[in-house]
Amino acid sequence: MQRLFYTVVLVIVAYVSVPLGLGPVQAATLPTGFTETIITGIASPTALEIAPDGRIFVCEQGGRLRVIKNGALLSTPFLTLNVDSSGERGLLGIAFDPQFGVLNSFVYVYYTVPSTPRHNRVSRFTANGDVAVAGSETVILELDNLTSATNHNGGAIHFGPDGKLYVAVGENATTANSQTLSNRLGKMLRINSDGSIPNDNPFFNTATGANRSIWALGLRNPFTFAFQPGTGRMFINDVGAATWEEINDGIAGSNYGWPDSEGPTSNPAFRSPLFAYQHGGTATTGCAIAGGAFYNPLNVQFPSTFIGKYFFADLCSRWIRTFDPATGTAASFASGIVQPVDLKVGADGSLYYLSINFGDGFVSRVRFNGPTAPAPVIMTEPNTDSAVALESVWLMRDPFPLTMPFNLTADGRTRLSLFVMNLDLQAGENASSVTARLEDATLKTYPLTVEFVGKVPGFDWLSQVIVRLPNDTPAAQTLSVSVTLRGQTSNKARIRMQ
Repeated sequence: MQRLFYTVVLVIVAYVSVPLGLGPVQAATLPTGFTETIITGIASPTALEIAPDGRIFVCEQGGRLRVIKNGALLSTPFLTLNVDSSGERGLLGIAFDPQFGVLNSFVYVYYTVPSTPRHNRVSRFTANGDVAVAGSETVILELDNLTSATNHNGGAIHFGPDGKLYVAVGENATTANSQTLSNRLGKMLRINSDGSIPNDNPFFNTATGANRSIWALGLRNPFTFAFQPGTGRMFINDVGAATWEEINDGIAGSNYGWPDSEGPTSNPAFRSPLFAYQHGGTATTGCAIAGGAFYNPLNVQFPSTFIGKYFFADLCSRWIRTFDPATGTAASFASGIVQPVDLKVGADGSLYYLSINFGDGFVSRVRFNGPTAPAPVIMTEPNTDSAVALESVWLMRDPFPLTMPFNLTADGRTRLSLFVMNLDLQAGENASSVTARLEDATLKTYPLTVEFVGKVPGFDWLSQVIVRLPNDTPAAQTLSVSVTLRGQTSNKARIRMQ
């Protein structure tokens, strides 16, 4: 495949009503219990990012950066850049400074400079509400000059958990670029927020000049990538040529093999992809991987089986799938999506996908609205809020000691058995799916380690939950205990400590 943005002919078979835009768009086929809300009116979008305050910023290939606020597309763009938008060039990436809304109002973008010599650039702008401050552009990074080829620009930019700005750059359809340290094309770059180069970059002492910003090489067209919240793990989506699309493990100093290798490889010189799928037009094949997002939001809205999964999309085959890093396998999620190019998971737990839709682009917000199980209930003594709780080995009632020197575990920690209704684990869930905590009189909380969850024999409606008390559990007072499953928290039940 020579271009990421391209035109195909298809028959529109299903429509949904939308609040904005030129007309109806094709509805996605989503799993049972999921629905979507669509906002249209975006011209040839290429990338989206969600601001810390919840606003959605969308790059249009032609140079406008649009803002969706409170569910509506604002008529005034955040900024309008003069760009070269031929082929796959244009306004291609956006990132917010890690201190956005706290210490600064910096917004970073990746775009193609229209003047000669043509090249891609990363600039920083200062926000003033929903628009950029006039004249606030600060050029952070000037990339290598481009040839007449207008494809393979990459363009995704994101700040990593280390506070550094990572920049994905395509090889400009010149395959030799990917395997050399003498230019930055076909690479993942790592720079400081002011454009300077960290001296701990993997090639800092072997490359020279601006090329010391190279963090990984051997990429073809890394159009999208993502960091996993919590772990900081990076996945790089590399758009393939004739055979394979790749999800790569983003690790400093890696060589992903292009053009000497595409898809799975046993060559020890190259890092083989975590997952690759072949070209084709089926529910598991495609032509261009476009969009990636981990499901680890602050507020889990999807069923808990999605936690930790990686969503990815294909431009041509019109689907979104999930990749499970724990098993290395992928599963279907949605289909019938016209030209998806980017994915994001919001802090609210929604999945957002971006569609070019033949130039009349839109953003879709996918939510889970299926039947919700009732919240867990910790059993309490009749007519009280005192938990029915036992020391898990010796079966003593409260008040509980803070240590149990003979508790058969050698660590001396006290473990409690709680009895909870409405705590039904689904397929793929285990004790790690349940969280528990204590709360003292000052409302300070203490996380508990959940070691076991299982049904009480003969009572299928009741679950036993064994928790281990932390070392800093306060003594000689009454505490409240609660458990949480799939975002639903139980009642608070009292226990007493010696």
